[in-house]
Amino acid sequence: MTNLATVLTNTAQARPDAPALKFMGHDIGYGPLAGMAAKVAGALRENGIQPGDRVAIILPNVPAFPVVFWGILLAGGTVVPMNPLLKAGEIDYFFSDSGAKVAFVWPDFVDEATKGAANAGTRIIPCGPMGPADGTLEGGEPIAEAIERDDEDTAIILYTSGTTGRPKGAELTHRNVRLNAERSSGVILEVRPDDVVMGCLPLFHVFGLVVGLVAATNVGASLALIPRFDPGEAIKVISNEKVTIFQGVPTMYAAILNHPEADAMDATSLRACASGGSAMPLEVMRGFEEKFGCMVLEGYGLSETSPVASFNMPDRERKPGTIGVAIPGCEMRCVDLEGREVPVGEVGEIAIRGDNVMKGYWNKPEATAEAIPDGWFRTGDLATMDDEGYFTIVDRKKDMILRGGMNVYPREVEELLYTHPDVLEAAVVGMPDELLGEQVGAAVALRPGATVTPEEIVEWSKERIAAYKYPRRVWIVNELPKGPTGKILRREVHAPADS
Repeated sequence: MTNLATVLTNTAQARPDAPALKFMGHDIGYGPLAGMAAKVAGALRENGIQPGDRVAIILPNVPAFPVVFWGILLAGGTVVPMNPLLKAGEIDYFFSDSGAKVAFVWPDFVDEATKGAANAGTRIIPCGPMGPADGTLEGGEPIAEAIERDDEDTAIILYTSGTTGRPKGAELTHRNVRLNAERSSGVILEVRPDDVVMGCLPLFHVFGLVVGLVAATNVGASLALIPRFDPGEAIKVISNEKVTIFQGVPTMYAAILNHPEADAMDATSLRACASGGSAMPLEVMRGFEEKFGCMVLEGYGLSETSPVASFNMPDRERKPGTIGVAIPGCEMRCVDLEGREVPVGEVGEIAIRGDNVMKGYWNKPEATAEAIPDGWFRTGDLATMDDEGYFTIVDRKKDMILRGGMNVYPREVEELLYTHPDVLEAAVVGMPDELLGEQVGAAVALRPGATVTPEEIVEWSKERIAAYKYPRRVWIVNELPKGPTGKILRREVHAPADS
């Protein structure tokens, strides 16, 4: 039996009364969690969901997310986690591309999801904090034993954008996720059954889902959830729930460190902190460690690598500023354009091989072949490796903007801007931001006679694309820099000095 859901059923059988989730002062045990998931699985089967069918989740970090996540897997389905901030047009693409038959949706997002489901015919199931709302998904005998799935069957499809084209669905297998969760909880963070893991990373994101939820469930630890990250709320939960393991992106560490309530936080329970998503500024790392007396370990990974590929391991020397060494079961190297390994200390693209690498991109064989041409996944990240196998990211091969740990892809935003009636050309670039690392900026050239203002373009964009993606700063130029072929040279686009 290789279904990922056995991670839950095994723990529920061994520790039914142990708290699986902590939410707003209440504990939910592993036994009850498994029981609620079994009901969802039975209802999905009764409503026509077959093994391999895709089911989407559009929920914040509330207990309903783990309930339906495990329920979909118990029924043999494939989970498609989606960012709740997506707009109807984006949702339409995700539903249509994945073929999602059902989507579990938080009430605040039902209107947008319903509009987005019109073409795909996806059935929207509204959810309350604990699971599907009464009367929305009924019937069926609970499925307490996971439907059998193969190691290489797809458990999760995580959508990840590239700098060209629409988002692609990375297919993570039951084996990919199970092994990465086992290594995250065992080798990397040494999670124990009595640990309380901070669940402030979004569960729709691979870091929070695999390294948070699945890894905690794997050993029977507790996951303390807050619906959406707020530093003040995180400080309260760390103090009140005696959190022992904090997982976050660098902006979360900075927000807690700089919060007015930081001095009042009881951090005596913290014993391990993991950071990923983007490079952590050394001053933030030092400040957090000095203030709260705990070590921050940095790692690296992508949706396509389930996610963890490298980490500063607790039993080895920590090298601040690096992303550590390749984790067990995973090989990493820096390669040139031909795929040849570059010498130690020289810059190359990180290539990854191992049992954490995805099966491929959903229904995109050409994109899969391009990303994994020779068994090694090309990450698009440029790095150096030292003589002890520690990697240091130096730049991005792609033009991705990393805003507060969330990936923003310029082309997607540019394509939206090009639909504005007054915009002739657009180039979206990252701008340095002290709090978020990078902020989204856009240079636009207007059509002749157009009178739209930068502020109006910002507001227009805000209504049509997820909140973390729209440009916070727009500036108007006469024309954008171009190369000999007429291609816009994004690297030569810079925000005006008064920004």
